[in-house]
Amino acid sequence: MKPTKNRQKRRLQQVCGLAFVLFAGCALAVLCRIFWLQWVDGDALRAAGEARIYRTEELMPARGDILAEDGRVLATSLPFFELHMDMKASGFSNGLFESSVDSMALGLSRVFGDKSEAAYRAELRRKWVAGERYARLGNRDVDYPELEQLRRYPVFRESRNKGGLQVVRKFRRFKPLGDLASRTIGTVNAHGSVGLEDAYSNELQGEPGYRIVQKIPGQMAIPVWSEDQQPPREGLDVVTTLDVNLQDVVSRALRQQLVLHNAHHGCVVVMEVATGQIRAMANLKQNAPGVYRDEVNYAVGESTEPGSTFKLASLIALLEDGLIRLEDSVNTGNGQMRIFDRVISDTKTGGWGKITVQHAWEVSSNVAVASLVKRYYSGREQDFVNRLYAMRLNQPLGFEIRGEGKPYVNSPGSGQWSGLSLPMLSIGYEVRQTPLQTLTLYNAVANGGRMMKPYLVKALADHGKVVRRFSPEVLEASICSRSTVAKVRQVLEGVVNNGTASNLRNADYSIAGKTGTAQIAHANRGYRQGNEVQYQASFVGYFPADAPRYSCIVVVSSPRQSGYYGNVVAGPIFREIVRKIYTTRREWFPTCADDGPVHPPASKAGDKGDLVLGFKQLGIRIEDDARGQLWVNTTKQPDKVRLSVRGESQGLVPDVVGMPLMDAVYLMENCGLRVHAVGRGAVQRQSVAAGTTPVRGSVVTLEMTVKD
Repeated sequence: MKPTKNRQKRRLQQVCGLAFVLFAGCALAVLCRIFWLQWVDGDALRAAGEARIYRTEELMPARGDILAEDGRVLATSLPFFELHMDMKASGFSNGLFESSVDSMALGLSRVFGDKSEAAYRAELRRKWVAGERYARLGNRDVDYPELEQLRRYPVFRESRNKGGLQVVRKFRRFKPLGDLASRTIGTVNAHGSVGLEDAYSNELQGEPGYRIVQKIPGQMAIPVWSEDQQPPREGLDVVTTLDVNLQDVVSRALRQQLVLHNAHHGCVVVMEVATGQIRAMANLKQNAPGVYRDEVNYAVGESTEPGSTFKLASLIALLEDGLIRLEDSVNTGNGQMRIFDRVISDTKTGGWGKITVQHAWEVSSNVAVASLVKRYYSGREQDFVNRLYAMRLNQPLGFEIRGEGKPYVNSPGSGQWSGLSLPMLSIGYEVRQTPLQTLTLYNAVANGGRMMKPYLVKALADHGKVVRRFSPEVLEASICSRSTVAKVRQVLEGVVNNGTASNLRNADYSIAGKTGTAQIAHANRGYRQGNEVQYQASFVGYFPADAPRYSCIVVVSSPRQSGYYGNVVAGPIFREIVRKIYTTRREWFPTCADDGPVHPPASKAGDKGDLVLGFKQLGIRIEDDARGQLWVNTTKQPDKVRLSVRGESQGLVPDVVGMPLMDAVYLMENCGLRVHAVGRGAVQRQSVAAGTTPVRGSVVTLEMTVKD
């Protein structure tokens, strides 16, 4: 028995020893693992743990503003807030919900206005029972005043851990002036960006920042202090060259004329001659009859055959090469010129006969221009084209807004050149230019031959402090000789004084420019769609003609009623812009000494807006008995001027007696009549009686108070 007990004892000792070894091995393994985790993998594991508790949150910057030249805001970023409710917030108990559901429903109903208080109460109860996390509140984002209104209700003013209200801030782009210069300012969204918003997006968007947040129970995250964080840098402000008041004038004048002629679209650009700064740019497209929106930048992007405004380039080429003199004669014959199967015609039936070169350009004779260019450049067509190239007419401007239309000038050897090309090119066909490119050429003539690059932005600013300025840039020091510039300017003044734009002539200030009427080509279908031909009417010029300060182009595409010629369709817009600039800028008038109170002056009947503006600037009191009227009579009284109703009837011949010639011509032309004025001063008598139905195209004679 004894040996058996000893064996059992030894086995027990062996088992215990083995167990001890196993336990010791396990303990050693645990100690090794602890050491490994602490000293080898420790940093990585601690970082991984902190990553589950802490994370980096990106902070988006506020986008910079786009400003007018005087600092008025054209585009800005406003904060909006997306609202959610965390039904599982740590402090949001059942008791708190039941005691506050009525006030929550009332607040939501009042702020959003889309549902009744009872409907919101039922919706909140459904979401509470379902235990929704981050349930969306309302049907839209709210602005800051609406958020503050909502936070006046009990639960919504609690912290987000207790009350459950989650606020996600967003920024939305807003244009305080609405549609004014909308396409030029541009847009930025998830689908892309255009206009200045696109051109200066890097400067406007700023730089994101970041901060460290810590997760807490309820899937919430709170910011914690850390040296490893950075606030966002707000975007820079873009200060443009746009004049808000002039932009408003340009947009209204363009819209009024587009509606009158039922045109498809149109554009206007006003530029400062010496610098190339764009002071106004309007683009309007017809969305429905009488409804126009600034949606497409035609001034920058639409490259078309310009027609007669291109004759300026032909004149410069002929003069610069010494081939013609303004006093030379040219025979236009019967007003038609046949080249192969094509007939080039003048607008005057029977032609102009034998006239001087200057008058040929003043009356925009197609036959004269085409015959002169064909006579002197046949056999050396490339010389003519090279002259056009020297004026940069084949090169883009490099304008800061994306989408500039590509210019095109047909040339020998292009594959498109034919026996018709030279004469057609001379009168503005087989060439493509955008309105801004055409304006840049005329601006160069106004600027003594120096071609300036048009630009829209003059500075970048950070909270009012300028960090970068943009200076005028010269594209060509001289597009031609000074003598040629002087002769061309003489012709452009003659267009207004004696030629196709004589309806723009004014005794107070001088205008120089050129009318244009071009047929619109439709891709490969030519200029006709069935029996219909569409036209583009334009006028481009500068003022004052003797000391140019501003240049301007007006283009109206596809006018469908009340005429299509440049002087009739585009000219009145140009005239209205010049008048507004002239009458509202002190720079045109000498400063007068203060000689005491201003007494009401004698004044003519006319546009109410102009009269009110003038009287207010003079400090003259107005008695307005013509509220809601556009055209008014004026009566001088001892201490004020009384405005009274004229009683104009829409669609009938207006009563223009007592009006200045400019207003009278505007009203008569708008009802389809052509004006013949006799004398100076206010209108004393009109040959077509007021209140009768106008016969479009007929002539009305206006006799003035002062005979010439």
